[in-house]
Amino acid sequence: MATKAYGIDFGTSTIKIYKKGQGIVLDEHNIIAIADRKTVIASGEEAYEMYEKAPSNIMVSYPVRSGVIADVANMTALLNHFMMRINGNKRPGAADYIVATPTDITEVERRSFYDLIASSSLKVGHIKIVEKPIADAIGAGLDITSARGVMVVNIGADTTEISILSLGGIVLSKLIPVGGNRLDESIKSIVKRKYNLYIGDKTAESIKKQLACALPMVEASVKVYGRDVVTGLPTLIEVSSKTVYEAIYEYLYAIIDAMKIILERTPPEISSDIIDSGIYITGGSAKIFALDELLHKETELKINICPEPADTVVKGLGTIMEDHKFSGLADVLRPKTYL
Repeated sequence: MATKAYGIDFGTSTIKIYKKGQGIVLDEHNIIAIADRKTVIASGEEAYEMYEKAPSNIMVSYPVRSGVIADVANMTALLNHFMMRINGNKRPGAADYIVATPTDITEVERRSFYDLIASSSLKVGHIKIVEKPIADAIGAGLDITSARGVMVVNIGADTTEISILSLGGIVLSKLIPVGGNRLDESIKSIVKRKYNLYIGDKTAESIKKQLACALPMVEASVKVYGRDVVTGLPTLIEVSSKTVYEAIYEYLYAIIDAMKIILERTPPEISSDIIDSGIYITGGSAKIFALDELLHKETELKINICPEPADTVVKGLGTIMEDHKFSGLADVLRPKTYL
């Protein structure tokens, strides 16, 4: 790759950018605030502070949904904004770009990542695409270039991707629409049903981070503010860890069921490798307390929660850029030609 190169993980919740030779230079919420439908007034953490608080003339939104680009115009504006910030509010010079994309998406959705960078205001050299499970495994420090099979489960914001990898490629992969955001929605619903209280996405996420446990083994509670369903007035209530478990356990078992489906389809020789090494868990929701205990109980396999699980994909992109022996794992995309 060129001297200047960037690796980008366009996550649903966060965007992470790795600069060749420097490491991770950006890790912020993938969210943008636009006033009067045209002027970008905030991005990243600054825009996240405005989320669910902005007046009607300011639109605050996430341009990526379920791992794919849902709003190309806003994502382009956001990318230009972040790249300017990384380069000290100057236009970045010519550089190569490498992007992680989910496996179970259409060719059109995959192509949109290329088109996004190619149509931005950036000076672009080569654009390469890496399938996210491959970057994920490399970032977790796993050797996927040998004949030894590995299993990686990435629990992201909108999706969970379960993959079996060997010889530098993906043997099996399954993407299911269950992630941290689905847990947040379920917490909001159960709080409304049990306590007659409306709470926002941020509050639900905060409850999840403080009280979520994969097994009903913890007794704790947290005080939260919201709006009473009946009176419409602001109210303070106490939510218990038991309530949070009720909200999330169904989705955790949906992930387990998908893992079992993949394990049932795994070639026997790779199954023996997985028995030896276990399953590797990455993604932001890998931090749920006692998740490893639940997965071990249900699969009877060793469970490895990767250190810094939310950063494994972008670290993998960095390794692919920095180490020439991994460069063949990235595919170069070129502009479409029309007859």
